[in-house]
Amino acid sequence: MNKNESKYFNTAIKMDEALLSLLEKKDFAYITIKEICEVAGVNRSTFYLHYENTADLLEETTQYILDKHFSYYSIDGKELSWRLEKGKKSDLIFVTQEYLAPYLTFIKENRRIFKLAIKHYHAMNMDEVYDKLFKHIFEPILVRFNVSEKERPYTIKFYLTGVFAIVMEWLERDCKDDINFVIKIINDCVLGVRNING
Repeated sequence: MNKNESKYFNTAIKMDEALLSLLEKKDFAYITIKEICEVAGVNRSTFYLHYENTADLLEETTQYILDKHFSYYSIDGKELSWRLEKGKKSDLIFVTQEYLAPYLTFIKENRRIFKLAIKHYHAMNMDEVYDKLFKHIFEPILVRFNVSEKERPYTIKFYLTGVFAIVMEWLERDCKDDINFVIKIINDCVLGVRNING
């Protein structure tokens, strides 16, 4: 990365962090460019050098969060695509240590960002992110497990809502419980590991 790219990157991070800071206090619709520039410590001309409007910054900030999240995983896009198409079915179960440990670590280390993404779910177009995940990851998995097209939205909603409820409870407890403990709970609940006769 050359000096100009580095400067651009650093300014973008300042802007993203400024917007996140403001989103803690108010809804996106009420955030002004002036406020963003003041919090980021840049002038308006710098803002307009990078973005046309606040919506452009919000889109970049959403991508900033997603990139930060995905950086916690060791698997890359090509390997994931291969697993979805040709890998063993056991590699397609995402409620495992391999996938849950990075996910929960990201949440624990980025509680503020995660909570903001939930609070501003629609403004940050997280429903669009979810739709892409469903189309490119979850749906191919359900196809491999022979889940009918009609059942797929219900099935994935059940799994995601269950995992999300456990994560939210963990967040309520300020992520004090050990990550492996939370993974065990998710496995017990989602995969039905508990022996109901025991």
